[in-house]
Amino acid sequence: MKIDYNKIEQEKEITFFVKKISKKFPAAEVFLVGGTVRDILLKQTSQMDYDFLIRKIKAKELENFLNKLGKVNLVGKQFGVFKFLPNALTKKQKDFWDIALPRTEYSGNSGARTDFNIQSNPELSLKEDLSRRDFTINAMAIKLEIQDSKLKIKKIIDFFDGQKDLRKKIIQTVGNPTQRFKEDYSRMLRGIRFACQFNFQIEQKTWQTIKKLMPRINDVLNGERSVPYETIAKEFLKSFYHSALRAIDLCDQSGIFKYLIPEILKMKKCPQPKKYHMEGDVWTHTRLALSNLYSKKFQKQFGKEKNSIELIIATLFHDIGKPYTIKTPQKDGVDRVRFNGHDCVGAELFEKISQRCKFSSVSNLKFNASLTKWLIENHMIMLNEKIEKMKNRTIEKYFFNEKYSGQDLLKLDFVDAYASLPQKGKVSLQNFHKMQLRIKDLEKLNKEKNRLPQSILNGDEIMKKFNLNSGPQIGKLLETLREAQLGRMVKTKSEAIKFLKTNLNI
Repeated sequence: MKIDYNKIEQEKEITFFVKKISKKFPAAEVFLVGGTVRDILLKQTSQMDYDFLIRKIKAKELENFLNKLGKVNLVGKQFGVFKFLPNALTKKQKDFWDIALPRTEYSGNSGARTDFNIQSNPELSLKEDLSRRDFTINAMAIKLEIQDSKLKIKKIIDFFDGQKDLRKKIIQTVGNPTQRFKEDYSRMLRGIRFACQFNFQIEQKTWQTIKKLMPRINDVLNGERSVPYETIAKEFLKSFYHSALRAIDLCDQSGIFKYLIPEILKMKKCPQPKKYHMEGDVWTHTRLALSNLYSKKFQKQFGKEKNSIELIIATLFHDIGKPYTIKTPQKDGVDRVRFNGHDCVGAELFEKISQRCKFSSVSNLKFNASLTKWLIENHMIMLNEKIEKMKNRTIEKYFFNEKYSGQDLLKLDFVDAYASLPQKGKVSLQNFHKMQLRIKDLEKLNKEKNRLPQSILNGDEIMKKFNLNSGPQIGKLLETLREAQLGRMVKTKSEAIKFLKTNLNI
């Protein structure tokens, strides 16, 4: 595979860095390694995380050297890795470079990263260092040298056919998959994430080993999880962010749901009323809703902007409350299969799962669990209330709320509706279009998109003007006045005061 070296970002900073190392340590060897090489070959250089391997420099000498060139974070020092931010980049980015020494690792085969005896060895061969990595596509290197004051990038070093697997779009381990995964069980989740991120297939032996070893994902060593929930959350959310439909299938088939989120599997074989859901059970409906997030009809309605992780996860969990609230004519004497309150029950259930799995710990996605819960809790709004009779203040509350995302709520209702196939006729978007019209009508009140004008009077002004004390009455007056303002009954402060005098007898 060919590299367009001109597109490598931060080239000036890398050149400066390699020059300094070469001058201070003439025998040193500097390599770009791992995911950095993979992403360069895939031409995915945007916001790249740079991983370097440096041979023939002792750990303490390297640490002292890095401290003179920038900021060093020693979080990974015990694993032979320095987190380094060059001075030249401190104003451009916050992501540290990973700079590692060649390392030998002796695993206790517990699948925990803490169960390792790690020793850095400046003289260790490059091949031996790369052989301990997880997947072939992450086990490549590029040697960096300075020639005529310019950065010279030599050929790709590829001992394990990573380029071949990139071309064939395959995820497979370096060497024996059982051994690789027993060294670190989180690699199983990472392999699934890569399959979703790059739309690759997992090699058969690697895949069978993942399914075989997935029960070990909950192993405990010395009172601690072998794979922390924080790591699980990162790989799980990233998988769905990159490809939700692929992620739900791989999480199901590999056993991730079975061993980590068993609640979600209750959607399987949970029946729905055929009059409204000819697509099948709740699981089938959910999978169809996820696929709708990437459909042409969705993009035509909302554009091709990347969906938020909160919307994706809300779509996955939006009907998780149905198996817990189901009532049937046979067992409960109702007129048809019903799921009364499944939206609120599902929201509470999601919150418990999110807290248990530590979803909010995934900082680089900035996952907002509260927003996701809110979306799940309110995804029935267009069915629970008549749109034409809904108050303007209600529309404002759900679709012009700065704390939450009315646009994501619209999107969730859209994919939910399109995943509900009626027994007769076509999918109905009548309520969705009614809500759109209500929102567009309110948007005309303000030139700024997705915002409404400020309230004409605040509580202090009402109390002062009408000599009222603070209390519940003020809140009711503000609500009534705001409804009148949004309904275009009042437009100025004088009109607002007159409205209050005339209509509220104060």
